[in-house]
Amino acid sequence: MATGIPDETAAEAGVSDGPQPRSVRVVLLALMIAMLLAMLDNMIVNTAMPTIVGELGGLEHLSWVVTAYTLATAASTPIWGKLGDMYGRKGAFLTSIVIFLIGSALSGMAQDMSQLIGFRAIQGLGAGGLMVGVMAIIGDLIPPRDRGKYQGMMAGVMALAMIGGPLVGGAITDHLGWRWTFYINIPLGAVALAMVTAVLHLPKKRARGRIDYLGTILLTVGITSIVLVTTWGGSQYAWGSAIIMELIALGVASIVGFLFVETKAAEPIVPLHIFRNRNFSLMSGIGFLTGFVMFGAMLFLPLFQQSVQGASATNSGLLLLPMLLSMMAVSLIAGRVTTNSGKYKIFPILGGALVVVGLFLLSTMDTTTTRFMSGVYMAVLGAGMGFLMQITMLVAQNSVEMKDMGVASSSTTLFRTLGSSFGVSIMGAIFTNRVGDEMAHRLGPGAGKLASAQLDASALAKLDAPVREAYQYAVSSGTHGTFLVGSIIAVAMFVAAFFVKEVPLRGSAPAPTPEKSAPADAAALSEPVA
Repeated sequence: MATGIPDETAAEAGVSDGPQPRSVRVVLLALMIAMLLAMLDNMIVNTAMPTIVGELGGLEHLSWVVTAYTLATAASTPIWGKLGDMYGRKGAFLTSIVIFLIGSALSGMAQDMSQLIGFRAIQGLGAGGLMVGVMAIIGDLIPPRDRGKYQGMMAGVMALAMIGGPLVGGAITDHLGWRWTFYINIPLGAVALAMVTAVLHLPKKRARGRIDYLGTILLTVGITSIVLVTTWGGSQYAWGSAIIMELIALGVASIVGFLFVETKAAEPIVPLHIFRNRNFSLMSGIGFLTGFVMFGAMLFLPLFQQSVQGASATNSGLLLLPMLLSMMAVSLIAGRVTTNSGKYKIFPILGGALVVVGLFLLSTMDTTTTRFMSGVYMAVLGAGMGFLMQITMLVAQNSVEMKDMGVASSSTTLFRTLGSSFGVSIMGAIFTNRVGDEMAHRLGPGAGKLASAQLDASALAKLDAPVREAYQYAVSSGTHGTFLVGSIIAVAMFVAAFFVKEVPLRGSAPAPTPEKSAPADAAALSEPVA
């Protein structure tokens, strides 16, 4: 069946042999559905958690429902990327979809909290391959020069998940029951599975060596330790507690051992040579910082608007609309410009600058800031994110050979995931300390219990006026501290962007003449990018 998907020679070169627009659009639609599944799940499930706890019990294990999913996703991300490089992208991607759907079905059938935690881990294993598979397959099908115009689609899916997730989760829980927050994945995933199976045709690959089992184990232990430290530190356990110190020691030892093993492995799970490329290393660092500040901001912005500005928690996704729409629009424009001009260095510079300015503006918010002004500040931050979110992946993929496309995609995704984990943890610690200090200053030491609570508008209305005002000032002080620290950290992102080397994007310029451009492109793309 002629689908227009590149044959083996073209795929290795990174160019298409004259793709048929319809078949490529079908594949891209399936990839977008898979990406939506990976991003939407936690947004929907978080909304249903109070109902789940009410039926299954196990409140003390509540955090593990999210942590198990996050751990499995982060730990499996580099493994899926390498499996795609070794054995073929399509097979690895289809397998990840199947595992995700099995985990979703089992989660919906869970009879107690322990079962739900275990099934969520299975679901997370599949989710780790969804995002990596989407990015790597797009990297196989579409040359970087032409890939920019699809950035708006990526940003649109992200915005849809972040805005629609809480709303969809609430509606499903209220009308169908919490189990359908998991079952809803099955029809969507089945559609993506069928479309990918029928239309996507990529060359089969044979492994050139044995799987790096030792490296895989060490990396998994290291990632797990890092995520647990950032999840538990300062919340369930004190930062100086024995278990946190042990996890830090285990994580450091595992990562050091992993780096040593990778220098000896015949087929390393993460080839360290890709980090010798300056652009790839810079994009990994920028991606880490992007995840750090973005997810930290998305955690505390709704809290500020609910606690200080009196917004409804039900519409928490809509509160982020100015930032997400701005991010989507700017990402689309940046992608079009990149496709037409082949230039991209200016975008991470602009993105870094706008993120610094946006976070600084957000740090100036207080109890007198209007929703309109906070929306303007969010739009500035969103514009910065729009310049960064997809450009980091685009440049990272352009910096490696086609044979390393999977590990490049997974490594970039992993750094962003770890950045978000660190961001939520560190900015959360800053926020909690600032709120506690402010409450103690205004109401005395006995206000500590109230300081640790997250009160919505209805709960605040029931408090006495002095207590309510003290809490609002405390939350305002906490958000000031977190966003100010975020803006300082984002300066590193802005500085790093200046060191990016503008290597020409692989692929043809817009509207090429196939007879003249294809040989030159193929020759150019078969060479490693410096």
